[in-house]
Amino acid sequence: MTKIEPFSIADLSEIGSGLNRPECVLAAPDGSLYTGDWTLGIARIAPNGTTGPAVEVDLIAQGFRPNGIALLPDGDFLITNMARAGGVWRVSPRGHVSPFATEVAGQPIPPTNFVLVDGERTWITISSTERKHENFTSAANTGKILLLKDGHLSVAADGLNWTNEVRVSPGGEYLFVNETFACRTTRYDIALDGTLSSPVQLSFPQDIYPDGMAFDSEGGLWITCVISNRLIRVAPDLTWAILLEDPDPALADIASSYAKGKLTWDQISRSRGSQLANLSSIAFGGPDLKSVYLGGLGHDSVRVLRSPVPGAPMCHWE
Repeated sequence: MTKIEPFSIADLSEIGSGLNRPECVLAAPDGSLYTGDWTLGIARIAPNGTTGPAVEVDLIAQGFRPNGIALLPDGDFLITNMARAGGVWRVSPRGHVSPFATEVAGQPIPPTNFVLVDGERTWITISSTERKHENFTSAANTGKILLLKDGHLSVAADGLNWTNEVRVSPGGEYLFVNETFACRTTRYDIALDGTLSSPVQLSFPQDIYPDGMAFDSEGGLWITCVISNRLIRVAPDLTWAILLEDPDPALADIASSYAKGKLTWDQISRSRGSQLANLSSIAFGGPDLKSVYLGGLGHDSVRVLRSPVPGAPMCHWE
């Protein structure tokens, strides 16, 4: 496995402009980038950096708050909805909006965080079934992973802590999920029918809050850490190293509040490094899959690094 030397802040460039909360970044084979955006709904960044709406409908005016996004083979998008209506919705480039997953076991699906298309399976995360938090703690274990397969939606895992992004390992044997406010990443074995089992927890120090993730071609899992503005790489043996960091000067105070169970949204939202602001998402793209695109809750553009190893292509690249 290639040893990657840490990046410096000077290695960062940027693409796009005027974005509002680009939580999730998706790279397409034609060089386009897409992000959920709370002004444009779904933003498209062209290869030349021009930024505009990706669909012909005002999702924000219709009450949606897109967070995670995915691309379907026919060019439609899936969006997770963090607004009160919750669920996952299908949106065509021409602007047709339809429900994709809005109920499970007869109950409405609450606000959702992330969606991953995995061949004939779709994975959906619910960070928490209780959205009115005064504090973000390791005790909020109401997160879930949902699985849609063969037209049936079920709960694949529950009792998780602020469930964020999920990824299937390149060989298809594992599902990884970030549990942000437990400061851990959990790996599950995946059975042929999609059943998850044998969870293995990778716990981080209490100033690392894993959020987004993407695999490289060597099986390394790159994880973005919200609040602390770190980028880490986890090897297949679950050892890990920091590749980039740009922490808020007050990170020690934030971590102290978290340890006391008193971390607030105001503290989270104000967290800023010198160039990164609540780093939340990562995607490999470009013609050689060596461009690393980084989204952040406080960004108005997408940050870019160049990796010495290519990323593993996601399902929509195949």
